Amino acid sequence: MRGLQVVSFLVVLLLQLRGNTLPNGDIYVGSFDGLVPHGPGKYMWTDGALYDGEWDKSKMTGRGLIQWPSGASYEGDFRGGFIDGAGTFKGVDGSVYNGSWRMNKKHGMGTMVYSNSDTYEGFWNEGLPDGFGKYTWADGNVYIGRWKSGKMNGSGVMQWINGDTLDCNWLNGLAHGKGYCKYASGACYIGTWDRGLKDGHGTFYQPGSKIPCNLEVSDCLTSHDGTSASSSSNEKITIGLLFLLQKLCKNWRLCRFLQRPRRISNGTTPVFDDNSGSHLCQDVSSKSFSADDQFLQDSEVDKDSVYEREYVQGVLIMEQPKNEDSRMSESGIAQENNWVKQAKGPMETIYKGHRSYYLMLNLQLGIRYTVGKITPVPLREVRSNDFGPRARIKMYFPCEGSQYTPPHYSVDFFWKDYCPMVFRNLREMFHIDAADYMMSICGGDSLKELSSPGKSGSIFYLSQDERFVIKTLRKTELKILLKMLPKYYNHVKAYDNTLITKFFGVHRITLKPGRKVRFVVMGNMFCTELRIHRKYDLKGSTQGRSTKKQNINENTTLKDLDLSYVFHVDKPWREALFRQIATFLLLFFLNILLSSFMIALDCMFLESQSIIDYSMLLGIHFRAPNHLKSIASCQNALESSGISAETECSVALHHEETSSSKGFLLVAADEPGPAVRGSHIRGSMVRAAEGGYEEVDLVLPGTGRFRVQLGVNMPARARKGQEDRNVEIENGDTIEEYDVVLYLGIIDILQEYNVSKRVEHAVKSLKFDPLSISAVDPNLYSRRFISFLEKVFPEQD
Repeated sequence: MRGLQVVSFLVVLLLQLRGNTLPNGDIYVGSFDGLVPHGPGKYMWTDGALYDGEWDKSKMTGRGLIQWPSGASYEGDFRGGFIDGAGTFKGVDGSVYNGSWRMNKKHGMGTMVYSNSDTYEGFWNEGLPDGFGKYTWADGNVYIGRWKSGKMNGSGVMQWINGDTLDCNWLNGLAHGKGYCKYASGACYIGTWDRGLKDGHGTFYQPGSKIPCNLEVSDCLTSHDGTSASSSSNEKITIGLLFLLQKLCKNWRLCRFLQRPRRISNGTTPVFDDNSGSHLCQDVSSKSFSADDQFLQDSEVDKDSVYEREYVQGVLIMEQPKNEDSRMSESGIAQENNWVKQAKGPMETIYKGHRSYYLMLNLQLGIRYTVGKITPVPLREVRSNDFGPRARIKMYFPCEGSQYTPPHYSVDFFWKDYCPMVFRNLREMFHIDAADYMMSICGGDSLKELSSPGKSGSIFYLSQDERFVIKTLRKTELKILLKMLPKYYNHVKAYDNTLITKFFGVHRITLKPGRKVRFVVMGNMFCTELRIHRKYDLKGSTQGRSTKKQNINENTTLKDLDLSYVFHVDKPWREALFRQIATFLLLFFLNILLSSFMIALDCMFLESQSIIDYSMLLGIHFRAPNHLKSIASCQNALESSGISAETECSVALHHEETSSSKGFLLVAADEPGPAVRGSHIRGSMVRAAEGGYEEVDLVLPGTGRFRVQLGVNMPARARKGQEDRNVEIENGDTIEEYDVVLYLGIIDILQEYNVSKRVEHAVKSLKFDPLSISAVDPNLYSRRFISFLEKVFPEQD
């Protein structure tokens, strides 16, 4: 560094003796083209920065070396006055970057050695790791996979120096999604991670167990079953080839043909985004998963044992031996296929060549056309003729386009949009912006198709942001929806907090030769960043309302008889769900009187339309109590040290039993801080007795703050009401109460009690209890439905 300062001093002295002082005080020595620098030359800015290299019409262009007064330097390509091309930057802190640049920012392939000896080699975008890359920590831990905006994002593999390996999807630097962890001991865990913690169902294989093959989540390095060496070699070859291509472009000056010069003025010292010191925090890689899985240590335990597990925010709440029959049935290829299916999740993004690809394109074209056509019309109250048979928009979409439609790459189709003004007003009611609506459904991203269609045969699609659900309809369902639409509109308009499904559009696509597909666009009740651990479809009937154990996985929607919990919610919230509203504090609850009848009012509306077979869709997000998180951390630390965790933790954490074990907090809604609102929600907030009968927000430690409304982000206490014989078998030490966040709404409201349902009722009544079957009179169905929900949400003592 001292030698560099001496050289800089001599260069400055030489420039002052021989150079031309410019009007702005800068000094230049070199070739000119008229009055501007052109060709080789040296330039010194008034702040002391020096450049020695090539010029083109007053712009630094070509090879050059620039030194800053701070001691940082760059040697490499310049273009149009910017650092642009290939070059090496040496930071003040000792960090070194060698690779591609674009307009003063790291962009393309490059290698960064940080001041703390961490290393990243891979792709960069706008000065940050972005794309495929390899990060090596100074302690030897390695991550190879996808990056976005400087953080691990996408599929990738983390390898710890102790031999543990995690192959998973990542989000903002944390494991998030499907993945598997291979431990140095030979054990393996296959499951789901949420923000860096195990969350949900998974399978744990003890050392010596037969582990499924073909478990790769990422398309990069894996390190199990003896393949790590070859995979690592392949990875190095891949990155090496990319660097070789970059070097050839640099040596042969091919980059001049690949990148167009930019004509941007440069009147001051080059300034660029130097984030060379922004290495990854050591905490990202310092913790391996060796101690996270608490497998049995008893020498008598069968080493081939496989266990089904369930975690909540990293806390193990359930463990049971996996059934031997199911293990045998899932062996070999079947087990591999099962893993691939689980890795994809319950949804599949529609791609070109997918069976629904052209149908998706047609739907997006039609919605974009009709929403764009109706939006400029001034907003007004709906009229009776807005519901009539003439309230339709029809259009033909030929591939080559027409006077009214754009050309497209799908097949020719006819489009019909039903009651566009009505649904436009419904979208406005729920504060859905027309542009956001079109971008969500018709943007550049594809829709996602649910892998398992509904019992009715309908196919479900999700928008990429998962705000909207698109469901195919039968012709009879479409007729029922259009028939009830006027009263549905009035009901939704009158009751802000209605729990009934929100409809935002009804459409029909006609393909040649005469195939018709009908769609309805609805709001997604589970549009939340929280993980939904359990989903239930509750009708209040018992006949056929259970799920076979072998058909249950973490994506299964369970039924009435599978529900083993009751939920205690805050008293005003329960009163907001049911009829029983207290006479005391009447003025306090005056603003929620309308919502206090919500389930009853919604059922009365459905009964008036002779609707049956509707159900309460209930989503449950479990929270791990804080004291259990502490116990889990204690157990992990002790087990890694070889100390028995059971007795030590019970003594060390005994004092925490008296502290609050809640997994959430309630804070006043008017306290400062942003809160996440539910999607397509317009109702008023409900008040909490625990919060002094004030409007409250839900704070989940380590997750965020959420706006509490009826049916959305509702905190509750789940208590085990009966043994769940279909979902899990738990030991006596398993927790029986949980803090939960609930999401609920009434769905499937398009089935009338018609002649076929009357016949079904008569036939099934000969074999089963008439009160236990689903097909009953609408009045009985409504009363039974409310009675069942009152048992699910009992009144607190």
